[in-house]
Amino acid sequence: MEKLREINCKEIFRKAYENRYTWENDFNGYQGKCTFINKNTIHEGSFLLGKDFKPNIKKIDDQNIVKSIASQLFEVSIHRVRRDFHSIHSENNFNLIKSSESGIEMKVSGKNDGDKYRVKDQGINMVYRKIHGTIIEIFVEEFLDTGEGLLSKNYTSQQIDPNTLKPNSQKLRYRDEFINISTNNDWILNSRTIKYLNEDHEEEIQKFVFEEISFLN
Repeated sequence: MEKLREINCKEIFRKAYENRYTWENDFNGYQGKCTFINKNTIHEGSFLLGKDFKPNIKKIDDQNIVKSIASQLFEVSIHRVRRDFHSIHSENNFNLIKSSESGIEMKVSGKNDGDKYRVKDQGINMVYRKIHGTIIEIFVEEFLDTGEGLLSKNYTSQQIDPNTLKPNSQKLRYRDEFINISTNNDWILNSRTIKYLNEDHEEEIQKFVFEEISFLN
């Protein structure tokens, strides 16, 4: 029990936070070809993701597909933004819940009161955060070690009702593949596969592919 009291959760979380793979602050974005695959349907187009991380999808007419592709690009890029730990978490305290083979689980008090994280081997393998009135719960099963930080590779994501604390969405299972497209260790999402059960409890699979990538100046 004494060892648990000695665990400095904020310091453990800080090291894991700073061990996430992020882009350099002068990263200007990139462009390429995008493909959406769902059952027997394939949509091909092009995309541009600028420095402001606002995706621009072209050559695809279906606006639902356009929004879906743009959403994946925005979601993956916003996590590559480098933000100083102190500026984000200075008003938060991290309190030990438990320590197990799965990692050190902690609960946040302060500015982001109620959020929870779990850390193992300097990787954040569980996130439980309230975002825009909804709780998002993420479990990471596999990381990619880029040599410059970790990227989540296999993980699940589900929305939780903040009032009932019960799931109010399907559990999405993600598999992300990344490629290093420069000598500067610039890792870009190459493909994302999302699996989930539809209303008939049948497995649906969506795949997003990003290739022929080039940097924006």
